[in-house]
Amino acid sequence: MPPKKKAGKSGKGGKAGGGIIDGVSMTEMSREQLEAFALRIRDELEREREERNFFQLERDRLYTFWEITRQQLEENKAELCNKDRAIEEAAEKHDMEIKIYKQKVKHLMYDHHSHLAELKANNMVTLKMAENDYCEQELELENDKKALKAQLVEMGLTHEEEIKALRLEHSSELSELRNKFSAEAEVLEGKMDARLASLRNQLSLKHKLELAEVEERKNQQIQHLVNNHQQAFSELKAYYNDITVNNLALITSLKEQMAKMKDNEERIEKKLKEVSNENKKLVQPLREAREQVTDLQRQLTNYNKDKTSLSNMKKHLSYVTKQLEDLTNEYDVLEMAFEKVKEERDDLHDKFVSAILELQQKSSMKNVLLEKKLQILTAALEQRDVQVAEVMAATNIDPKAMHSVNKKLEELLATKNNQIQELQLEVARVMKIHDDMVINLEGRLKAMGISREEVGLHSSSTLRPKTHKSSASVSTQ
Repeated sequence: MPPKKKAGKSGKGGKAGGGIIDGVSMTEMSREQLEAFALRIRDELEREREERNFFQLERDRLYTFWEITRQQLEENKAELCNKDRAIEEAAEKHDMEIKIYKQKVKHLMYDHHSHLAELKANNMVTLKMAENDYCEQELELENDKKALKAQLVEMGLTHEEEIKALRLEHSSELSELRNKFSAEAEVLEGKMDARLASLRNQLSLKHKLELAEVEERKNQQIQHLVNNHQQAFSELKAYYNDITVNNLALITSLKEQMAKMKDNEERIEKKLKEVSNENKKLVQPLREAREQVTDLQRQLTNYNKDKTSLSNMKKHLSYVTKQLEDLTNEYDVLEMAFEKVKEERDDLHDKFVSAILELQQKSSMKNVLLEKKLQILTAALEQRDVQVAEVMAATNIDPKAMHSVNKKLEELLATKNNQIQELQLEVARVMKIHDDMVINLEGRLKAMGISREEVGLHSSSTLRPKTHKSSASVSTQ
C-alpha cells in the first residue's frame, strides 16, 4: 500500500508540474512506468549511498593514516630531543676535555720556561768560560805578534846591509864594464874611420868617371840637335819660299775671280729683283697653298684618328659579336631551363590546387561534423535538463538525496560543458592551422607570381559554420 500512496503523490506532482520523463508526459505514463522510474531513482540513491560509504571509508582510512603519521611525528620529535640531549652532553664532554687539555698545555708551558731558564744559565756560564779562553788566547797572540815584529826589524836591517853591499859590488862591476866598452868603441871607431876614407876615395873616382861619360853624351846630343835644327831651318825656308810664290799666284787669280764675282753679283742683283717681283706675285698663291697644306695636314690627322678608331671599332665589333654569340647560347640554355621550370611550376600549381581543395574539403567536413556533434550534444543536454527538472518536480525525494542528485547532475553538466569547450577549442585550433597554412601558401604563391583568386583560396572565416550556444540550468527547490 505505501507504494500506492507514493504513486498517487507522484501523480499529483505530475499534474501539478506537467513534466516529461523519457520523452513521455507524466500524465500519460502508466503505473509500471512510474514504478520503473522510481526504482531507477532508488537505484541511483543506493549508488549514491554506496559512494557515500566509500568516501566515509576513505575518510576513516585517511584519518588512520593521519594518526599513524602523527604518532611517527611524535616519535621523531622524541628521537630529535634525545639527539639534542646527546649533542649537549657531547658538547659538555668536549668542553671538559678542552679544559683538561688547557691545563696540560699550561703545565707544559711551565716546564718549557723552566727548562729554557736552565739552558740560558748554562749558556751564560759556558759563554763566560769561552770569553776567558779567548782573552788568554788574545794575550798569547799579542806576545807572538811583538816577537814577530822584532824579528822583522832585525831581518830588515840585515837586508839593508846586504843591499848596500850588492850596490857597491854592482857599481864596481859597472865601472869595469864601462871602461871595457869605451876601449872597444875607440878601436871600432878607428876601424870605421879607415874604412870610411877608403870608401870616400872609391866613390870620388867613380863619380868622376860618371861625370866624364855624361859630358861626352851631352856634347853628342848638342851636336845632333844642331844638325837637326839646321836641316829643319832649311826645310822651313824652302817651304815659306814656296808659300810666297803660291800666294802671289793666288792673289792674281783671286783678283780675276773678284772681277768675275762683281759681274756675277750685278747679274744676280738683276735676277734678285726679278725674283722679288715674282715672289711678290707668288705670295697670295703661297698663302693659299699653305692653307691647303694645313687643311691637308688636319685631314691627315683626322684620317689617322679615324683609321685608329676604325681598327678599335673592328676589334670591339669582333668582341661584341663574340659576346652576342655567347649571350645567344646562354639565352637558349636559359630559355630551355625556363620552359622546364615553367612545366615544374604548372605541375606544382596543379598539385597545390588539388591539395588545397582537398584540405579545404576535409577541414569543412570536419568542422561540419563537429558542429553537428555539438548541436546533438546541446539538444541532448537540453532534453536531459528538462527531464531532470520534471523528475525532480514529479518525485518527492528527501532533501539529502535531492542534494546529492543535484550535485551529481551539476558535476555531469560541468563535464559536458568542459567537453563542449574542448570541442570548440579543437575547432578553433583546426581553423587556426588552416589559416596559417593559407597564409603560408599565399606567401609562396606571391613569390611564384600566382594570385590568390587564381587558386581559389579561402580563409577559415568563409568556411566556418554558424555555432549555436546552449545553456542548461537546473533549479532545485
